[in-house]
Amino acid sequence: MPRPLTVLQLLPALESGGVERSTLEVSAALVAAGHRALVVSAGGRLLPALLDAGAEHVALDIGRKSLATLGLVRPLRRLLAEQGVDIVHARSRLPAWIGWRALRGLPAAARPRFVTTVHGLNSPSRYSQVMVRGERVVCVSDTVRGYVLRHYPRTDPARLRVIPRGIDPAAFPRAPLPDRAARAAAAAADPRLGGDGPLLLLPGRGTRLKGHADALDLLSALRADGLDARLWMPGARDPARAAYVGELEARARELGLEDAVAITPPTSAIAAAYAASDLVLQLSRKPEAFGRTVVEALSTGRPVLGWDHGGVGELLRELQPAGAIPAFDAAALRAGAHALLARDAAAAATIPALPLRYTLRSMQDATLSVYDELR
Repeated sequence: MPRPLTVLQLLPALESGGVERSTLEVSAALVAAGHRALVVSAGGRLLPALLDAGAEHVALDIGRKSLATLGLVRPLRRLLAEQGVDIVHARSRLPAWIGWRALRGLPAAARPRFVTTVHGLNSPSRYSQVMVRGERVVCVSDTVRGYVLRHYPRTDPARLRVIPRGIDPAAFPRAPLPDRAARAAAAAADPRLGGDGPLLLLPGRGTRLKGHADALDLLSALRADGLDARLWMPGARDPARAAYVGELEARARELGLEDAVAITPPTSAIAAAYAASDLVLQLSRKPEAFGRTVVEALSTGRPVLGWDHGGVGELLRELQPAGAIPAFDAAALRAGAHALLARDAAAAATIPALPLRYTLRSMQDATLSVYDELR
């Protein structure tokens, strides 16, 4: 039996987001496989979940953008030696630089192996380049792999490993379409989500990059075409972004949509929100590295309509080509929505099951395999 590994993951904090979620998921997989999972971050609201998974946490604010953060190189180097770390896995740029410098100060024979994950399409720069310095560089999509090779052409392709982010299909079970019970529950919570027409869903945090204005324009067009369509945007309402929410509400009033749009805080029951909907939108104005919304929605059996760029376009072209719309083409978006909404229940039932490579278990197994490569 190979000996257990000690793997230390580096990230700024444990608040929320895809980086944090992946850290927890890989930590759980390490512990389940008999390894030791360490995490260095500033902590945050997800820390209890990390500890519940059996991981250990060391609080160092390695993501704070300050010259003082360089002072954490020595404490981290000392931690690596004291804890017998085998692999350092960096998931963000500043923590990666701190990790890189800590490793450089150790004797080569005692130096842990270095892994990085490129979670986003960061602006190419010397600062970002640290994310391709790993002995193995995990790319969360083929889009990211192409981006790395295009902007950092000296990167050895043999070091790159494409590991898509994964979801637990049991958490996003297939729902009937339409799911009248789920829709009724949504309407009971917010009457604006009622009616007999289709419900559009655009989940995402309250930032204009998520394309909420495009969704409002689409809703206006569909209603002008005679559909009693409604729009739910869970996650868009954020007290820290009150001005942006005000802009969306003003735009909805301008379009006469006040009674057909629900701009709400994040929901912990996102699978039920997918089930209540008839069509899920992914309209990010900036290309994303991956499109978790796409795989979550398809897992529940909901069609997805989105801009054909970045990781979202990659997923749609592979899994549901009819939903991939040329970026920012409002007329094509309108036509695509009509086409997907016009499908009957029998056609909707043909949405394929989620491929195994987009499951949580596959992501976890593939990441542990990368660690095994570096033993």
